[in-house]
Amino acid sequence: MGLYPRILASGDAATEIARVAREDRFDLIIMPTHSGIFRQMLLGSTTAKVINDADCPVLTSRHAQTIAPRPLEHREWLCAIGLSSNSERVLRFASQAAAQARSKLSIIHAVQGGDPDLPIQLDLREEVLSGVRLEARRRIAELQQQTVGADVAVRVAVGSVKEALLEAALEADADVLMIGRRHERGAHGRMRDLTYAMVRDSPFPVLSV
Repeated sequence: MGLYPRILASGDAATEIARVAREDRFDLIIMPTHSGIFRQMLLGSTTAKVINDADCPVLTSRHAQTIAPRPLEHREWLCAIGLSSNSERVLRFASQAAAQARSKLSIIHAVQGGDPDLPIQLDLREEVLSGVRLEARRRIAELQQQTVGADVAVRVAVGSVKEALLEAALEADADVLMIGRRHERGAHGRMRDLTYAMVRDSPFPVLSV
């Protein structure tokens, strides 16, 4: 086994991790998460601060208490996208990363339903927001043509966005769920998006880009 360089820094852990990654131009930060009370306190953890401060993608592992080996041939990557100007960047990154890992990539888009307490309803339920769903599929098809081509499976879910994404990832038995982060840091940027909630509640790795 080869030797890997070790970096020793002094100061706040999250600040230093983000600084070293930025100054040394790292492509990816990998960090663990914990379940139980530590999982509930994620917003105050080093991992959460790194997600907020880092410029490069951050991959959070399965929660430490639930990690189990998976066969190398099982590579199901799920990319969650909205329909914002940031979606093309996220999808392009997902396509390149999945190709490098020789993984099967699929896309999930969640439409917030009128009542967040309603159960998740997938494409087979024609009565739910059909016009919105069709428009979402049209726009996602355009993004696909610009980035990953037309061979990537797409799912559109209706309901609570976070729960829809988590349920879709569980059904796909995903190895990685990729999500986009806001460019702005702090309370008015990444603190307000779904990144923290997804990392906190996901039972599988989350790659935030």
